[in-house]
Amino acid sequence: MGGIVRCGSYDLHLMKESQLSHFRNQCVGFVFQSYHLLPELSALENVCLPGRMARRPAAEVRARARELLEKVGLGHRLDHRPYELSGGEQQRTSIARALINHPQFLLADEPTGNLDSKTGRDILKLLVDLRNSFGVTLIIATHDRALAEQTDRTILLEDGHVVV
Repeated sequence: MGGIVRCGSYDLHLMKESQLSHFRNQCVGFVFQSYHLLPELSALENVCLPGRMARRPAAEVRARARELLEKVGLGHRLDHRPYELSGGEQQRTSIARALINHPQFLLADEPTGNLDSKTGRDILKLLVDLRNSFGVTLIIATHDRALAEQTDRTILLEDGHVVV
């Protein structure tokens, strides 16, 4: 197998590791199945982390994080640590964190996998609403056929190959 990966004007196969790291931080927001929130940080601090890693001004990052947490319905939970949040709240915090640097792409790896079916539907609706609001390209990796059937476009991978 081989090929070339391009995202907009970026030729990822030609980039050095430091350039790829910058690309991931600035252009891609990641939403993980298991949230990957730091337990010692509040929801607000977890959302701020990628913005601070990008060396953006603290006040700007905090304001954006508050705005995003409000948008995902967690404005009242800013100071709560991950263990004080439900699974759905942790996932919404993770989604806000993924959007902090204004990414072009939002990659969601099994974003509903650890959630009950109602919360999973709510998270999918939130992801689609945020995609529309922020104009990001949303890519969801899932094994859940019911979730896949709700998307605009589905690409099936089988044994590492695209199946049409």
